[in-house]
Amino acid sequence: MAPSLMFQERVSPFGVEETAARIQQNIQNTGNGWSLSGLRNPAKAVQQDGGNTLPVLMIEACSTKYSGPILKDDSVRFLSILMPCKISVYKKNDGKTYIGNMNAGLMGKMFGPMVGEIMGHVAADQAKFLKFDPSKPAPAMIKGTPGGGASGGAGGGAAGGC
Repeated sequence: MAPSLMFQERVSPFGVEETAARIQQNIQNTGNGWSLSGLRNPAKAVQQDGGNTLPVLMIEACSTKYSGPILKDDSVRFLSILMPCKISVYKKNDGKTYIGNMNAGLMGKMFGPMVGEIMGHVAADQAKFLKFDPSKPAPAMIKGTPGGGASGGAGGGAAGGC
């Protein structure tokens, strides 16, 4: 039961690339210090190793407004392992596109009041990342890191990272 509490999954009304592009645009429009820090394609490594997998894209974003207090505090700095925030967009065998993300609000409550409050704000912003307006045209997907030049492979820079 814990995995269904700690992680969330929902069906997207769009394909993998369009979903990723809409999430990227939403991140850029959310404010609160959020910036894109990478786009990764973990399926690419499997494919290069001769395997076959359905599409998977990992969108990475960070807000220094939220990461700063955690990174400054020795008692919770280990939570840097959760930075940057990741949202996964993937296709399943049923042909549908899905969005997966960590339940930031619930995760934060496990680490005391300061982290709980910060992660509550992260959860509220993540909800904005995942709200789509189908009446608006799809934006172009940002394939590299803003200012970084990395493309969708295993790379990804930290130009906009934490």
